[in-house]
Amino acid sequence: MRPPLLLRITFAALAIYFCGPVKAEPSAAASVRLPFTRSALGLAQTQGMADPASGRRVTADDPVRVASVSKLAVAIAVLRLVEQGRLDLDADVARWLGYPIRNPAFPDRPVTLRLLLSHRSGLRDGIDYALPLDATLKEALAQPAAWDDAHPPGHWFRYANLNFPVIASVMEAATGERFDRLMARLLFAPLGLDACFNWTTCSDRAINHAVVLHDATGRPVRDDLGGHRPTCPVVPGADGGCDLAAWRPGQNGATFSPQGGMRISTRGLARIGQVLLNNGRIGRTRLLSPASVDLLLAPLWRFDGANGDTEGGFYCSYGLASQTLATSQAGCRDDPFGDGLARTGHAGEAYGLRSGLWIDRAKGQGLAYFITRVADDAPKGSSAYTAAEEALAQGR
Repeated sequence: MRPPLLLRITFAALAIYFCGPVKAEPSAAASVRLPFTRSALGLAQTQGMADPASGRRVTADDPVRVASVSKLAVAIAVLRLVEQGRLDLDADVARWLGYPIRNPAFPDRPVTLRLLLSHRSGLRDGIDYALPLDATLKEALAQPAAWDDAHPPGHWFRYANLNFPVIASVMEAATGERFDRLMARLLFAPLGLDACFNWTTCSDRAINHAVVLHDATGRPVRDDLGGHRPTCPVVPGADGGCDLAAWRPGQNGATFSPQGGMRISTRGLARIGQVLLNNGRIGRTRLLSPASVDLLLAPLWRFDGANGDTEGGFYCSYGLASQTLATSQAGCRDDPFGDGLARTGHAGEAYGLRSGLWIDRAKGQGLAYFITRVADDAPKGSSAYTAAEEALAQGR
């Protein structure tokens, strides 16, 4: 459904402001904004084209690569495995991987899932975390550049995508299941979602409705599928090979992009938000216990002025792959809503996209959104978020 004229003009103005003048609507940014409550989804506000090349308009049911919001979904699956007794948040992950994961500067400090999920493990994105199919996590983590040699695990916060290939490797080693299929079994199938990581378990219909990601100039940079499944849904091996039969549990958790490769519709994202608003349950389906939802969303780290890298005030309160917004601490600018209210969820940024899933547990309300064609250096609003994200968060 198309939004009111004033809202369409606002989004068109944003597209011109961030991307330069456009010749026609098909080249404009695509965006979806969907508010929800514990029991109902609101009216979706949509703008632009899911696929400008074909002229297909975006809808709230079109799957999009939501970038780091994927991390929150992974954390839900991890806690399901914790509840089943197959994982332990505080055990040394060497227990499952069969080899030690250690910061070379602090060899006596074990790394746990709790530290990995909360970005306090000591890992940093000093190496490429998108490992080729035939790479091994063990070899990748042997590189000193993968580690922060100034801070031991357990205290210092440094956001690092590299944490999540380790988490996915642990999940695979504990279950013997491939990460993409494991996420389908633990999260997408129970909620009836046509969602996936790297397109492998999504339906043909989802493939046909993919949102093509464009950079600020309008160049397609991800998921320009043309209705066809990608011939290689992962980073090919060093020899160019893409034989997924070579997969081994726990060997390379980066294969299916656990740090940001989830494809899901805005409506599907809102459904995950409803699960969290309802303390782990939606309808007759219970994914998590209320205690696990509390554990997921409670901050494990809060910026005190000198205990982590906030990336310009963007990250100031963080739990198990969950951000808490509106931190009242000098240097924090983590309130894209601009009202000072506490919200939990996660933001995403990659390939010209900005996304978010946020819930206000006290009010029983939430919001899922994304917008494409946002430049890497797009102007900020009054927070550390871009003006485009603030417009979606605030509904203007």
